[in-house]
Amino acid sequence: MNNSTVNFTTPEISTNSTQSLGLMDLVVACVHSINFLFGLPTHSYVIWLIITGTGSGVASEFFILNLSMCEIGTCLNCFVSTLTIFFSSLSLLMVFLQGLILTGRPLFQSLICVERYLAVVHPLTFLKYKPLRYRVICCTVVWIINLGSCFYSLFIAISQNIHVHIWLFSLQFLLSFSVQLFCLVAVLRALKQSGPGERGRAREEENHMKRRAFNLILITTVTMAFIYVPFAITGFYIVRTQQNNPEYWLPGFVCYVLAGFVQPVLYLHRTGKLSLLIIRLAIVFFH
Repeated sequence: MNNSTVNFTTPEISTNSTQSLGLMDLVVACVHSINFLFGLPTHSYVIWLIITGTGSGVASEFFILNLSMCEIGTCLNCFVSTLTIFFSSLSLLMVFLQGLILTGRPLFQSLICVERYLAVVHPLTFLKYKPLRYRVICCTVVWIINLGSCFYSLFIAISQNIHVHIWLFSLQFLLSFSVQLFCLVAVLRALKQSGPGERGRAREEENHMKRRAFNLILITTVTMAFIYVPFAITGFYIVRTQQNNPEYWLPGFVCYVLAGFVQPVLYLHRTGKLSLLIIRLAIVFFH
């Protein structure tokens, strides 16, 4: 069971320790290492800030908290994937963690965008479902789906029905991107309309809130485009041609890793903790 079959989103070629490492192996191992070394402390710092109440509180940032927890699973997958290049016995664990990559990030980011959409376009509905218990219910459902995705990825790796796997997750990526694009357009339309009786400072404050929500959704949507559109296009192309060449996944894989830093950096910038994290990372790596 070679790695190009069981792990189509991370295009390592050689998982047998007796084989010599190729250029693709080295490139992927380097990208995995960057994601693990910088992603793990960044997302851990975000979780710590939210739990300790540095930001707006756990309730209002509950989706971001769960997204960062999911991203830590992605960082662990990168670590395991790097080890898989030398120890092929870890292939099944790598594929199991892959379910978090394929399902967790798009679902949690979609929840964030839908929340911003409700806050701007349907504020009364947003206030109704604002309490923490509704966020907990949504995240519980997503985590159950993530667990199912992990076992499904493991089943696909064993059965080697890789083309069905690629088609399903390519479709999932496009659906998640479509949901976020809808939220973006709806908030943009709301920005162009003024509410009844809006004047002076009240109007400026509401427009500021709308612009902030729009900017967050815009950044998330652009990030999703970089992450999932290349994967979806590559996936549909492979399903059509029946040629699962590992090199095809490399551009989308690099975009996936780099775009994964956008959300935590955005949060740290908003809380004023970004420079502190950079200083701490510099001390750790260059001490």
